[in-house]
Amino acid sequence: MMLVFRSILSKSKATSTGLLLRATIANNSYHSFSRCYSQHNFSFSEPRAPSRAESRVPTSRSFCTSSERDSIEYDVVIVGAGPAGLSAAIRLKQMCRERNADLSVCVLEKGAEVGAHILSGNVFEPRALNELIPQWKEQEAPITTPVSSDKFWFLTKGRAISLPSPFNNKGNYVISLSQLIRWMGAKAEELGVEIYPGFAASEILFDANNKVIGIGTNDMGISKDGSKKENFQRGVEIKGRITLLAEGCRGSLSEKIMKKYNLREKGGAEHQTYALGIKEVWEIDEEKHQPGAVIHTLGWPLDHKTYGGSFLYHMKDNLVSIGLVVALNYQNPFMSPYEEFQKLKHHPAIKPILEGGTVIQYGARTLNEGGFQSIPYPVFPGGAIIGCSAGFMNVPKIKGTHTAMKSGMLAAEVTFSALNEGVDMDTYWDALRNSWIWEELRKSRNYRPAFEYGLIPGLALSGLEHYIFKGRHSFTLKHGKPDHEATNAAQLHSPIHYPKADGVLSFDVPTSLHRSNTNHEHDQPPHLRLRDPKIPEVLNLPVYAAPESRYCPARVYEYVADEHNQMKLQINAQNCLHCKACDIKDPKQNIEWTVPEGGGGPGYSVM
Repeated sequence: MMLVFRSILSKSKATSTGLLLRATIANNSYHSFSRCYSQHNFSFSEPRAPSRAESRVPTSRSFCTSSERDSIEYDVVIVGAGPAGLSAAIRLKQMCRERNADLSVCVLEKGAEVGAHILSGNVFEPRALNELIPQWKEQEAPITTPVSSDKFWFLTKGRAISLPSPFNNKGNYVISLSQLIRWMGAKAEELGVEIYPGFAASEILFDANNKVIGIGTNDMGISKDGSKKENFQRGVEIKGRITLLAEGCRGSLSEKIMKKYNLREKGGAEHQTYALGIKEVWEIDEEKHQPGAVIHTLGWPLDHKTYGGSFLYHMKDNLVSIGLVVALNYQNPFMSPYEEFQKLKHHPAIKPILEGGTVIQYGARTLNEGGFQSIPYPVFPGGAIIGCSAGFMNVPKIKGTHTAMKSGMLAAEVTFSALNEGVDMDTYWDALRNSWIWEELRKSRNYRPAFEYGLIPGLALSGLEHYIFKGRHSFTLKHGKPDHEATNAAQLHSPIHYPKADGVLSFDVPTSLHRSNTNHEHDQPPHLRLRDPKIPEVLNLPVYAAPESRYCPARVYEYVADEHNQMKLQINAQNCLHCKACDIKDPKQNIEWTVPEGGGGPGYSVM
């Protein structure tokens, strides 16, 4: 049988799970397990140290120890329990049943539980899920609110002007993606997938031939000064014959792999472009609630040079999700996406919906907007990049879950064939290009770059693209500067004075941060690292007026006076929402986002 960990609900449980994992490794380190081809039944269990007689270890994985750290070997290691990673895991195990084979599949998730780090709009297109689990309705997937209306507004400061909706959301559903991912995690475990929440993959493992052979988790129980605490635990090597990276947008390991193997150049891809999405879930008055109602907007509160827009979706149970998406190639360093979001909620077309309601949860996450032009070659020696780590979001649809899931399914099918039939993993690239993902993204390739010319020209060009050309022409527009290069010097702009939060519709950052359930161990090495510690004081502050203090939606970065009254950058890493905006937007790419101790970060439940 298989060792299965149930989703853990707190940092303390993450620690106990880590102890259990290490105890299991220690108890079984002298065993060598041969690969067999039989099916197993799996169940949930509370984390506890099993006795040797009842230790539930699959026969197709092996344990070993070295003087450095313990290691576990699997057939397939997947980093990230999101839409792509879980779809890949499920499809692999489905194929094992279909072909009477057995592959050991492990999914590592840095969140304290599956779904804890998942944030999305989300108007869900079930196309990929229909293929993966056709009986999802009968199996009680948390997808129960079909889109009932679909509005598109152009906002001015005082008006909402209705425009024809280009989104075609008929047949789609308003959902909580974090809840759907929890359901998918349970389905994966039922099939025999091992999921380890609370374990952060911090490094790639290579063999002597520069081939990826797995990942290493970070050490836990290290203090800020680098010394080992009493609860120190050495990281574990999780080795796989194939490694699939499904970390989501701007995955830290995926970025390293793309650079090491020049995957953007190999795929002929442009740089990736990004946006920051900031979201709240509200509980509103029942008489105002319209289940399935969908509203998207362009225009105010953003200026006409900044691409972005807002969304308001009526979920089930009197819940409404509202958010603002801001492209990170904005020019004005004084702009704060968080404060722009607070302004949005006071618009006369939006305020009446929220009045009298209560905020349930807050969060933020970056998303890919590069589309077709920015897809890298997704295969590297020993594995592949899937989902939003590669970047398959359909920008005009404002959807990436279905494409992420499909990419994971395609990668799983190629991985199965590679391990059982000797097929080359490079056929994943061919599978992508022959799939409906490629067709979707190619047709929509010119929407996002059209807005490089401003809001009004962008609307005109995208309108032609949607209603006339429909992606059938031969030309392809290019993206502008990388997002970090788009920020102007502060002297070219005037400071923006944002209104004070009223505590009713708009809120200060600490209040919002509390609603995200974010938690990190305070006494640990900072996971937000400066490549050059001098740059904030000698460049970011005097030239760009400290943009990191504004683009971060969690007030991680702030400048404070030292004992000599000199302004110095202070990094409040414990506030981090794992949105990755800093890794993208810093003008000199001086901030490197790395994984903190496993289990740290936000604790989303309805996002």
